[in-house]
Amino acid sequence: MGLFSFFRKKKPAESGKPLVAVVLAAGSSERMGGADKQFLPIDGVPVLARTLLAFEAAPSVERVVVITRSERVIAVQDLCREYGIRKVTEIVKGGATRLESGLIGADAAGDCGYISVHDGARPLVTPELIERVYAAAQAHSAAIPGVPVTDTVKRVEKKLTAKGMPPRDELVAVQTPQIFDADLLRGALRKAAASGGEFTDDASAVEAMGMSVYVAEGDAKNIKITRPADIYIAEALLFAERDGAEAGV
Repeated sequence: MGLFSFFRKKKPAESGKPLVAVVLAAGSSERMGGADKQFLPIDGVPVLARTLLAFEAAPSVERVVVITRSERVIAVQDLCREYGIRKVTEIVKGGATRLESGLIGADAAGDCGYISVHDGARPLVTPELIERVYAAAQAHSAAIPGVPVTDTVKRVEKKLTAKGMPPRDELVAVQTPQIFDADLLRGALRKAAASGGEFTDDASAVEAMGMSVYVAEGDAKNIKITRPADIYIAEALLFAERDGAEAGV
């Protein structure tokens, strides 16, 4: 059970078991100079609010579970009320690691067919991207968004370049939301937790079980807020999109 629950009548899924989104917002924001990045404004709207509004607008998402720090539960509740976010049904205290938080979120998602796991600090995610990855997950059981890598990537050992360079056309930068069959994801995360291994995303846990994960087309604007400069980059992307829309581009 979450520390806080919104009680409302559940809307029945139109077909089959629903898609439930788990939004991870329990990080320490260590690289943000002490500020909680989830509540920093981007063009006047907090990062987490922008993220949740995208899932609110995604037609296939029935419910949203937010994983946050215990001291932020009430703040997230207030955020949802202020911005009219009604799909959030659970606000749950996260774990000590991303893997723990992901497993907590997957369990809190309850009875559903698919689970979408998304970084709360990716506020420029769009309903269109969510729906695109969901369609791929329905076809392949596991799907992630990815964008082509444009930089040259080298292997480094002890700060020295190592021999061998992976072909750039075989590389993608992986984003979220990552969407999986619910039972598959829960089984993969439990196995990963039992193994004690380190996994930087949920797809890695699924892949560790020998499963392949489909890579859907990502969105270059779907950046993750990690450092202070990322706030300005996100605002610039928003302004550019708005200017383009006004110009009819």
